[in-house]
Amino acid sequence: MLRLAFAPADLAGVRFAHSPMAEVIASSVALTKPEQFWMYASWRAQVRPVLDAARLETFLAVVARPRRWVPDFLSPVPATARPLLREELAMIAETPLDRVAWEVGYAWRGVTDVPPVIARFDHDPAGGLAVLLREIRQYFELALAPYWSRLRAAAEAEIAHRARAAAEQGPRALIRDLHPTLSWDETDLRIGHGDGDDHFGLDGHGLALLPSGFAGPKVFAMTDTGQGRALWYPPRGYGALWDGSRRAEPTAALAALLGPTRAAVLTLLEVPHSTGEVAAALGLAAATASHHLTTLRDAGLIAGSRVGRKLEYLRTGLGEQLGGGAG
Repeated sequence: MLRLAFAPADLAGVRFAHSPMAEVIASSVALTKPEQFWMYASWRAQVRPVLDAARLETFLAVVARPRRWVPDFLSPVPATARPLLREELAMIAETPLDRVAWEVGYAWRGVTDVPPVIARFDHDPAGGLAVLLREIRQYFELALAPYWSRLRAAAEAEIAHRARAAAEQGPRALIRDLHPTLSWDETDLRIGHGDGDDHFGLDGHGLALLPSGFAGPKVFAMTDTGQGRALWYPPRGYGALWDGSRRAEPTAALAALLGPTRAAVLTLLEVPHSTGEVAAALGLAAATASHHLTTLRDAGLIAGSRVGRKLEYLRTGLGEQLGGGAG
C-alpha cells in the first residue's frame, strides 16, 4: 500500500500530461514482464527482433529492475502537457552525475554478477549516461515511434474524458475511478499494490497524472522527484490499442436504438478517431462515416477536437452513458 497525502484542496494542483519517457519506462517493464503484462504480447512479438538486433545493452541493463526499481532520474515529471522526447532527455542529461551513479548502482545492489555496462557508471557516469541517452533514443524509434499516434490518441482520449467529467461533475471526477487499485478518502490517495505501507505527501507540489498506454494493470508512482509528484496509469480503452482484431461490438440495445452502423461508430469512439479512421475501421465510405459522425455530434453524443491537422471525434458524457455498455 502506498499512501499519498492528498486533501480536497490539492485538486487544484492536479494536471495531466502525456510523457514519452513514461511510455519508454513502462514499455520496458512490459517488455521484460510478459506474465504480468500479457496484453502487450503482439507488441512484444513485433519489436523484440528489432531490439535484439539493435543490442541496446546499457538501456536494457539499466531498466532490467533486479530490485524491482528503475532509476528515478529516468522519469522526470514533465513541465508541460505534451513534452517531446528530446525535451525530457535534456532534463535527464542535466541530472547530477553522482545521483546517476548512485541510482544505477542502487538498482543492482546485492547482485553478484553486475554487467560491465552497469559497472561503468561507478567510474565513468558521464560516459555511461551519454550511451544511455543515445540508446533511449534508439529504443523509442524502434519500439514506440511506430505506435506513437495510437499511444497519443489514447492519452488524449483519457485527458478529454477526465476534463469533461470534471466540468460536468466537479473536480473530484479528475481522480474518481481513475484505476481499480486507487482509492481516495478525502485525505489520502491510496495505491493498493506493492509491499509495505509507504506514506508520502505532495510537499507543496502539484500532482501530474500521466496516462500511459503501457501501464497495463499497474499504477506507477513517482513520489520523490524535484519536479513534483506523478502517477502513471492506463488510459481507458488501452487494451484496444494492441488487439485491433478484437474491436468492441455495440450491444443489441444500442444497435436497436441508433441503428447498427451508428451504434458501431459510437462504440468505436471510446478512443478518438478521425473520419478517415472511422471509415477504415468499420469498412465505410468516407462520406457515410462523415454522415454518421455529424448525426451523432448533432445529437450531443460525440464531440470533435483538432489534434494537429486532424479533427478527431470522441464520445461526450451522454455518449459514454449510451456507449459505455458495449462489450
